[in-house]
Amino acid sequence: MPSRHLAPLLLSLLLGLPLAGLAQERQPLDRIVAVVNEGAIMASQLEERVDQARRQLGSRGIELPPEDVLREQVLDRLIVEEIQLQLARQANLSVDDTELNRQVRAIAEGNGMTLEQFADALEADGLSLGVMRDQVRRELLMRQLQQRRVGSRVSLSEREVDRFLEQQGGGMSREQARQALFQRKANDEMEAWLQEIRSEAFVDERLEPDA
Repeated sequence: MPSRHLAPLLLSLLLGLPLAGLAQERQPLDRIVAVVNEGAIMASQLEERVDQARRQLGSRGIELPPEDVLREQVLDRLIVEEIQLQLARQANLSVDDTELNRQVRAIAEGNGMTLEQFADALEADGLSLGVMRDQVRRELLMRQLQQRRVGSRVSLSEREVDRFLEQQGGGMSREQARQALFQRKANDEMEAWLQEIRSEAFVDERLEPDA
């Protein structure tokens, strides 16, 4: 049951990103902007994700926050992702090629393209299908970890469902109420868990003020 409801919790950003936002432009000289336990986040990674965020927000007509605020927000997201990937490796989680191929095909279809057209579009934006597959694999690993760690925390009683239905005043089925309530509780647990793993990790941010 948890896997059915938790799968949409933190959908891959890739599903909503414009293709151009995934283009990777490496800086000639790289440096560490954050140490996360035994791992590190590089300035080039931060620049790529900041650029993706700009494109995504711009495509939605959302006003961009100040540059320093945006960079801090993106870096914090990268830190949390790195912590999750480390935990996934420690738990020996993996993504098989069949599931990976299915997800990549779904992203292509979501953009109204065949896999071949999608690969051509990625190439036109300077990104190979192989790089895209690596990014999707990362997202799937984090999803597996979230389902395992958060799913075990969420419990739902029939009395809670009854109370939720009463609060809604009708208009939905019992199954719809159960799913909605589960999603709400799962979101709360997800937020608490992310804060927990962030606080327990060793993090040394090295983001320069004027970077």
